[in-house]
Amino acid sequence: MTFETITYAVDGRILTITINRPERMNALNGQMCDDLIAAFDQADADDNIKAVIVTGAGRAFCAGADLERGGETWGKHSEHLAQIEAKAERYVGDGGGRITRRIFDFNKPVIAAINGPAVGVGMTMTLAMDFRLAVPNTKLGFVFAARGILPEACSSWFLPRLVGISKALEWCYSGRVFKSEEGLEAGLLRSLHEPDALVPAARALAQEFIDNASSVSIAMTRHMMWRMLGASHPIDAHEVDTAGIAALGKSADAREGIGAFLEKRKANFTDRVTQNMPSFFPWWKDRVFKKL
Repeated sequence: MTFETITYAVDGRILTITINRPERMNALNGQMCDDLIAAFDQADADDNIKAVIVTGAGRAFCAGADLERGGETWGKHSEHLAQIEAKAERYVGDGGGRITRRIFDFNKPVIAAINGPAVGVGMTMTLAMDFRLAVPNTKLGFVFAARGILPEACSSWFLPRLVGISKALEWCYSGRVFKSEEGLEAGLLRSLHEPDALVPAARALAQEFIDNASSVSIAMTRHMMWRMLGASHPIDAHEVDTAGIAALGKSADAREGIGAFLEKRKANFTDRVTQNMPSFFPWWKDRVFKKL
């Protein structure tokens, strides 16, 4: 598949998606939204891809929404959204939320390698990713209130869960731009790396997952961990992990993992996410999204 606003490069079972509008500091437009969603669709269907890294071309990760239309930006956005909604049978929503919902439903580890400024949707799109690595002294920000709008891309769900309600509100109330060092201290970022070391560090983290774990186990664990953040009681987790242990315990990967441990050798996992997930997966899909 050909993409207009991103590049899609697979090397050693790791996909690197590079946001590629450097002349606009990688600002998000409608085409980029479609390209990112299509890229994650394609990666989910490819069992040879075990992890994904998202980074930016040039000096920015993503400078937020493309404001080329100035004060008309959000009016045009609402008109476009209304056209999409009119054709949809299920809730669609704004572009940033479509991206984060797609990443939330993804079955493999996702790592943001934030190589430069990430503000607005450039920051909120990373919140559904599992890890955020960044370069030192770069600018981050949840600047929505300072633009007279609201935090989007489902960030009111993700951000407090990542950094706590007080820090989330501080950043969103003030609309200020802060440095990656503050993001690291608050737990928003996993680690900081010099520019030349950023993507190699992300690849090393991805390789650790690839080398040591079953892809099916990772997919189940990813969904269990994220989705249980919104569960009302531990029983919700108990029901899923009981069913999961019963199903995966009979799998080829479980036999291989135990055999490799007993024989003191590296495991060779062969089960595929596209073919060998438990029969009850995805257990959350019966939810019906309604328009407000």
